[in-house]
Amino acid sequence: MKSNLINASIVVGSIALLVLLAFYVRVGVTADSVAVLKTKGMTCGSCSDKITAVLQNLDGVAVAEVDVEGGWVVVGYDAKKVKPEALAEKVNSAGFVSNVNQVLTPEQFKQLTGKDIGKSAASRSGCCGKGGCGTGKQS
Repeated sequence: MKSNLINASIVVGSIALLVLLAFYVRVGVTADSVAVLKTKGMTCGSCSDKITAVLQNLDGVAVAEVDVEGGWVVVGYDAKKVKPEALAEKVNSAGFVSNVNQVLTPEQFKQLTGKDIGKSAASRSGCCGKGGCGTGKQS
């Protein structure tokens, strides 16, 4: 009898823990489109982190890659949940000047770059100048 009570408590506790964790786990978003954004004002890795964070908090974004030196932001996203213009607006709201340059399928992106979206490391170098990220001012 006591053993059944302990087993039931373990099962109930495990289920409660799984339910609680389910609220904190981001359901995997799949990218059916890739937006290439031409972005100005990025100066360093902190700019990259800021842009990546603001985009990945947007519902429908699977991955964001930032090329600080080239001035590009590449975003893999679910086209049913978010539009490419909304991605550029989100980057603009973070203090950068960003426009949609091109929209591709993941397959087209791979043909052009030889990479799968989300498999390359972001280009990060330098340090934000006195003006800080998004101001385009370097020290």
